[in-house]
Amino acid sequence: MTIIAGVLLVLLFTWYLSFSAARLDRLHHRVETSWEHLDALLQRRAALALEISHQTDLDPATDFILMQSAYVSREEPIVDRNDAERSLSESLKFLRESARSGELTISVRLLDELTALTEKITLAISIHLEAVRSVSKLRSRRIYRLFHLAGKAKLPRIYSFEEDSL
Repeated sequence: MTIIAGVLLVLLFTWYLSFSAARLDRLHHRVETSWEHLDALLQRRAALALEISHQTDLDPATDFILMQSAYVSREEPIVDRNDAERSLSESLKFLRESARSGELTISVRLLDELTALTEKITLAISIHLEAVRSVSKLRSRRIYRLFHLAGKAKLPRIYSFEEDSL
């Protein structure tokens, strides 16, 4: 009877480890998909910034900063574009405020699209940050570390521009 109980206990523990590993895998997948969605929105924002730059009469310095950060945001790998994303966020925030105060004329369509895109990016950032925190919290548990349930998956990271307010 004790052998059967021992075998059942081992099977139950094995099932628990398998279930835990699958849960962690789903969370890693959630991080990846949330990042892909966020990155697509950031790419769209960079394209919109270039469109705004070409269709408005900005002063040369603002235009240069906007175009430079938009190009870097579109072309560089994520680890190299933290500063560009921050700069682009600040430039677009300045442009939105200038357009609202009447100092700058931006087409209503571009301004509405920028506002809607900013809201989507804010939501996508919060979803991505929550997913990263969930994975980090789960991976910090002793059982996940002891049995190496994360496999070879890298610990997801939070990029500095994600903590900025748009």
